[in-house]
Amino acid sequence: MVDWTRMRDCWFEVDRVPGLLELVESDDVPEAWKELGWRLVLEHDLVSPASFAALPRLVRLAPGNARARALAGEILERAAGHHGCDPLLADCADAIAEFREVLNRHLRSRPADYLVSFRALLAAEEEYHWASALGDFKDDFFPVACPHCGVEVTIAIGDYGRYSAIRDWDQGDVRRVGLRPASAEGLSGTGKWMHELAVRDGQEVLAEGISYLFGQAECPGCGSVFPVADEYAAANRPVMR
Repeated sequence: MVDWTRMRDCWFEVDRVPGLLELVESDDVPEAWKELGWRLVLEHDLVSPASFAALPRLVRLAPGNARARALAGEILERAAGHHGCDPLLADCADAIAEFREVLNRHLRSRPADYLVSFRALLAAEEEYHWASALGDFKDDFFPVACPHCGVEVTIAIGDYGRYSAIRDWDQGDVRRVGLRPASAEGLSGTGKWMHELAVRDGQEVLAEGISYLFGQAECPGCGSVFPVADEYAAANRPVMR
């Protein structure tokens, strides 16, 4: 049983979230969902004790409710932030495991909210850096540092091209060099899992983008070649306490 008198939301209040949860559970009230969202998740990676206390109830709604899936995913995307709620997150282990199963089944149906649910699954698998960064590969950029010379390299994967470049704020992306995608057989670990999910579910654009994201880039500065995903993950993977 949750003691809601101790579960402050992102506005440091304790009296709104329980009632809002009851509203969305009984009537799926849009206004209640809107308020619930900004009470449980704020910008700058801020969540609260109420966010994790609400997670099991959101997961129960998730199989048939896109808003519940999205909000639960947003909470988990921020689970590695500086929120001071680690014990509450640990208490949600069963709900998170259930959420993984819900999302996996949902993705198989090739839903309209595929990318939102895919990102939520990444968060549920503790791939927080990919959950927060992965887009639809129409206009995606991933800044990384070259591991050899240290220059900042922009990795672009989108409709306009797939390349590494030096970003100049007056001239745009200059000294572009084409990326080298990984083959399906050359993928391993997280990249292989992400790619196989996208292929399984007929998400061709997503699968192709992942092959570039987990491929190799040439540094436009020194000409060295490095794995894109390794450098991005090393700089952005949160340090779990």
